[in-house]
Amino acid sequence: MAYRCGDRYQMDLMPPSLEDYVSSDNPVRAYDAFVEALDFQELGIEINPDKVGNSQYDPRSMFKLLVYGYSYGVKSSRKLERECHHNLAFIWLMGGLRPDHKTIAEFRRNNKKALQKVLRQCARMCIKLDLIAGNILFVDGTKIRANAGRRRSHKRAYYEQLLTDIESRIEQLLAQCEAADQSEEETPSYVSMNKELSKSEHLKERIKQVLVAFKEEDRKQINQTDPDCAIMHSIQGSHASYNVQSVVDEKHGLIVHADATNATSDVNQFARQIEEANSLFSTPCQVACADAGYANTDELEKIDQQGIKVIVPSQRQALHEEESPFSKSHFTYNKEQDVYICPEGHMLRYHGTHKRKDKRYYRIVDKKLCLGCKHYGQCTKSRHGRNIARLRNEEVKLRLEAQYLEESSQEIYAKRKTKAEHPFGHIKSNLKTDGFLLRQKDGVQAETSLLATCFNLARMITIFGVYGLIEKMSGLTGLVASC
Repeated sequence: MAYRCGDRYQMDLMPPSLEDYVSSDNPVRAYDAFVEALDFQELGIEINPDKVGNSQYDPRSMFKLLVYGYSYGVKSSRKLERECHHNLAFIWLMGGLRPDHKTIAEFRRNNKKALQKVLRQCARMCIKLDLIAGNILFVDGTKIRANAGRRRSHKRAYYEQLLTDIESRIEQLLAQCEAADQSEEETPSYVSMNKELSKSEHLKERIKQVLVAFKEEDRKQINQTDPDCAIMHSIQGSHASYNVQSVVDEKHGLIVHADATNATSDVNQFARQIEEANSLFSTPCQVACADAGYANTDELEKIDQQGIKVIVPSQRQALHEEESPFSKSHFTYNKEQDVYICPEGHMLRYHGTHKRKDKRYYRIVDKKLCLGCKHYGQCTKSRHGRNIARLRNEEVKLRLEAQYLEESSQEIYAKRKTKAEHPFGHIKSNLKTDGFLLRQKDGVQAETSLLATCFNLARMITIFGVYGLIEKMSGLTGLVASC
C-alpha cells in the first residue's frame, strides 16, 4: 500500500487566506458573531477607530480572545498568547493579531466592569431568542478556590502586630536615609533603600484597609493576598475560596444570573439571587426552587411575599428524618392564648425571646409535671421541663414545608439537579476551572460572568447549531441594550 505524505515546502501559486483555514461550521464563528452582537457602549467600552494617540488592539478582538479562550479552558495570558501564534481558530478569530501576554493581562485587568456585564447581555439575547422563559428559576451554589493561599488568612491580632512591626521598620529606614545624608561613605544604596521604603509604606496602607474591613464587615479572618475571599469547606478540603451562586432557567437550563460571594454558606443568598435574576424580566418568575442549603425562613419569606411559589425543603425534609412522637409538630399551638399544649394536655407558656435568633421560647408551667410524666426521658431530659422554640414567622415555615410536599412541587424539584448543577459541572470539568486567576471581588465577579457566558454559548450552539446561532446573532446586533 502506498503512503500519502505531506510536504511542508510545497508552494501554492495562490496561498489561501485565513478565512479558508476555518470551515464554515467551526464553532469559533459562533463566538465571533456573539461578540459582534454585544453593545460595547453599554459595557462601558468606547469603540472609536478615529481615536488619536498610540495605536491599540481593537477591544472587540480582545473580547473575542477572552470569551473563546475561556470557553475551551485557556485562561492564562501566556497560554492565550501562545494560542494566537499556533492555533488556527485563534489566529482566524484575531485576524492575525498576536498580542503579547502583558497586553492580554492588562486588558482583562482594566476591563473587569465590562466583563461583569457580559452575562447580563448574554441573558438578554437568550430572552430575545426565546431560550429563557423566566417562569421557573433554580438557585444553586458551589465553592471555587481563590487565587490565594489558605495560610495567608489571619485574625485581627496578627495584622495589628504586623502594622506595629512595619511602622518600626519605616522609622528605621527613615533614620538610615537621614544618616546617609550626613555621611555618604559606607552606606547602603539610596535606590534599594527607597524601594524598600516605598514597599513598606504600600504594605502599611494595605494593612490599614484590612483593619478597617475587620470593623465594617465583622469578619474573624481576612486573607492577606485576597482580602475578599474566605476560608470555606468543601469535598476537596478547606481552602481560601469564593461561593459562586447561579440562577438557572428551567426551559433550556441557561444561566440567568451568576454572582461570586464570600459567604461561607448559601443560607442567606436565596432572596438576593432571585431578585437579581428577576430584574431581567418584565414580570417576576412564577416559581423559585433551591435545595435545603437555602432553607432560611426569613429569606424564603421575602420571595414568598412577592407572590412567587417557593420550593425549598427544610433540613428535616431533605434528610428524610422521621418525626418523633414528641416533636414540636405534635404540640398544639393556641394563637389566642399564645401557648403550646403538649400531647398529655399540659400547657407551655411564653418564657422569653432570643433577639439575635428572633425566636420565642415556651416552657412548661410547672416542671414537676414533666418530671412526673410517664414520657419523661423521651419527651425531654431537662430537669427544668420541656422547652419549645418558635420562629417569628413559624406559620410561614410550616406553610412552605407543606407546599414543598405538593405533587406539582415534587415534579419541579426533581428537575433541580439536572438544571442547577449541570452548569457547575461544565464550568469545573469542561472549562477546567479549579480556581480563579484574578483576585478580589471585582476580578472574581468578572471571571464568574465570563464563565457563565461560556456555558450559555455552548448550550446555544447545541440548541441552534453554528449556522443557526450565527444567523440569530446577526439579527440581534444593536438590539441587545433595548431588550
